[in-house]
Amino acid sequence: MIEVHTDAACSGDPGLSAAGIVIKTNNQTEEHQFFLGTWTNHEAEFLAVSRALELCRSDYPGEIISIRSDSKIVVDTLDRKYTKNKKFLPLFEHIQELEQSFSFVFYKWIPDKQNRHADKLARECLLKHAQNPDQS
Repeated sequence: MIEVHTDAACSGDPGLSAAGIVIKTNNQTEEHQFFLGTWTNHEAEFLAVSRALELCRSDYPGEIISIRSDSKIVVDTLDRKYTKNKKFLPLFEHIQELEQSFSFVFYKWIPDKQNRHADKLARECLLKHAQNPDQS
């Protein structure tokens, strides 16, 4: 099983946003940061999950993936496999497509304090981009 922690940071809502992703396999930990552009906080959280699944699709296809996020709305939406929010729908549908690359994907809500590593990565990326916007 691959354990994946995701988080997003935003400067404004909507505002510039970034994702932090931590992938844990056996005794190894991978760190990833992505500048996402301008999104709402919730949209950025969905994008963080999407980016994590894209990474896992190329490196760990067919595996069991455990996504852990401190975004209750993202975890609840993906667990229920349903949203009526039109802004979330394209992001949700993309995540559902990505899920097909794995034997099983499940989502778990975790408190902020258990997601500090992914949060730190997202905030660092957002700060780097704010200081030097020409490098994404």
